Amino acid sequence: MDNNIAVSMRHITKAFGTKVVANKDVSMDIHRGEILALLGENGSGKTTLMNMLSGIYHQDSGQIFVDGQEVHITSPKDAYDLGIGMIHQHFKLVDVFTATENVALGMDKSAAKNNKEIAKGITEICEKYGFDVDPKKKVYNMTVSQKQTLEIVKTLYRGADILILDEPTAVLTPQETDKLFAVLRNMKADGKSIIIITHKLHEVLAISDRVSILRKGEYIGTVETKDATVQSLTEMMVGQKVELDIERPETENKELRLTISHLSCLDKYGVKALDDVSLEAYGGEILGIAGISGSGQKQLLEAIAGLQAAEDGGSIVYIDPETGKKEELIGKSVTQIKKMGVALSFVPEDRLGMGLVGSMGMTDNMMLRSYKKGHSIFADRKAPRELALKVKEELEVVTPGIQTPVRKLSGGNVQKVLVGREIAAEPTVLMAAYAVRGLDINTSYTIYHLLNEEKKKGTAVIYVGEDLDVLLALCDRIAVLCDGKLNGVVDGRTATKEEVGELMTNLKEKEATA
Repeated sequence: MDNNIAVSMRHITKAFGTKVVANKDVSMDIHRGEILALLGENGSGKTTLMNMLSGIYHQDSGQIFVDGQEVHITSPKDAYDLGIGMIHQHFKLVDVFTATENVALGMDKSAAKNNKEIAKGITEICEKYGFDVDPKKKVYNMTVSQKQTLEIVKTLYRGADILILDEPTAVLTPQETDKLFAVLRNMKADGKSIIIITHKLHEVLAISDRVSILRKGEYIGTVETKDATVQSLTEMMVGQKVELDIERPETENKELRLTISHLSCLDKYGVKALDDVSLEAYGGEILGIAGISGSGQKQLLEAIAGLQAAEDGGSIVYIDPETGKKEELIGKSVTQIKKMGVALSFVPEDRLGMGLVGSMGMTDNMMLRSYKKGHSIFADRKAPRELALKVKEELEVVTPGIQTPVRKLSGGNVQKVLVGREIAAEPTVLMAAYAVRGLDINTSYTIYHLLNEEKKKGTAVIYVGEDLDVLLALCDRIAVLCDGKLNGVVDGRTATKEEVGELMTNLKEKEATA
């Protein structure tokens, strides 16, 4: 076997039940001292394949070789013993512990030395690769970027030479992404093997050495990044030519739909998450909301939807498109807002926590939107079933059937169900938080098209996104939040990614008034 190959996976197959084959006869190699990007549409088996390498799942058939020797990985501990570690999208950290204490967690007593020695080891790793971690800092005081850095340091401290990162830039600013990539290049130069699961093709081209593609659970091939383009990678993922231009129709006859004035909200800990925000949203436009995760985006959308209490002095006024009548939304429940005739569709950040019921199938989750409309004691299942079938077909939801509990679907397919249901409600205000998070590029462009169709109908679309390239290509205006404050509103057609990134991280001082 080639001495440059760190991991070789041969004929790997993994199925869940009798209907869902996540990986089918996959064979691929991971080289030493390289950054390998793993691409594929939702449900293509990327995360499942890496979960087998990291010990979360075990293959039904096939072999895994590490440094030329066949290994049997049955747990994350087995993987760590082989020098393999995975950094997941959702961090495995204890908020009330320090960085040092989190690194010590899960280590056996012989490895878990005293905190002083662990802190010294953390500092040495940071100096070697360019990380920035304070060993004494508690996790709840860290930014998202710092938490991710700690996860990587924790994995390196335990001796990993092969690191798997699942959507590592999902909630990072452009500046934080550049910093992460610089660290990954340092790790690669030190001989580490790094696998990145991502949907951001421009980042794949910027950071990786090779790209491996999966489609519907099967291995399609591996290409050298220097020979690839966004278009060629997309066609390999999808199996056909895909148009990648995001449409942005010119806004005609904009009508004021929402006026937000001096809005302030507290988070669940009683800390001010939204601070004196004033903003307008128009029918016939897409208003983007940019900001580092936790800058108040969630509270802004939930306050409009009636799900978040606002502090005294704030106002959210809705202007009816038919009558022009103005209605104050603050102080009203979700049900009262609906009874006023205000049509708000809300795609929340927490898909299963707020948007869908995981134990229900697609039909029952569609019914959640309309069950109060009936006058019979018996629920009408025909219309929700038709909608479920329509969403499944148009958004290509990968599921054994529309009655399968949505918690059994991949994250991307759960998102498709939620977005499809909300858009089908024909709202006058459509609010979407991270509507394409975890979606492959083909489905993402389908969602962008649906949002533009709503815009053409005169809907006021408020879109919270994390990909600045998409925000700048899709949105008419972009409001930037920083530490809960509105730090500026820019024109999507003329603003630059650097300008928006600067507004996301550096809070402007309010101009002195005469």
